[in-house]
Amino acid sequence: MKDKFADITDEELLNKYYQSGNNEWLGALLERYTLLLFGTCMKYLKNETLAKDAVQQVFLKAITELAKYKVTYFKSWVYLVAKNHCLMQLRSKGKVILKEEMPDISSHEDLDIAALLHKEKDIVLLKECLLELGEEQQVCINLFYLHDKSYQQIAGDTGYEMMKVKSYIQNGKRNLKILMDKKMKGRK
Repeated sequence: MKDKFADITDEELLNKYYQSGNNEWLGALLERYTLLLFGTCMKYLKNETLAKDAVQQVFLKAITELAKYKVTYFKSWVYLVAKNHCLMQLRSKGKVILKEEMPDISSHEDLDIAALLHKEKDIVLLKECLLELGEEQQVCINLFYLHDKSYQQIAGDTGYEMMKVKSYIQNGKRNLKILMDKKMKGRK
């Protein structure tokens, strides 16, 4: 059976959903990524039943979150939602998370702010350090990582030039890493 939405891009489906609020558009989008989500969940949970349940939870989260926030790159966003959901499930069950799955703050390029937000003790440290950044860096990092806004959207929302937005995010991320390293060393 041919998918009646096959000729419509992810971006178009997402825009139609945002414009109409009709869950049929979102359903078509989620259907496209069911196998990706199931594969991601299987990778982490290693159990078919748990993976299927996790996919359903990701669908529910997508429905509630997309109604609140505008997402630009659906595939990347929904993949991260699935990955974070699985990691949180493993942590809540006391499973050991492999080092490769943990956020690496050894270089600012690898500082995964979104992943840190899902670890309670790191949330406090991250928020503390975020407040120490300059206002422009705080605003851009907040919009980029917490609100899934693109560089263009941030430039539009803030009035900053596109190159400034990129610079504020890159420098802010580096400064966050430096601040977090200092505070973590101070707590040892």
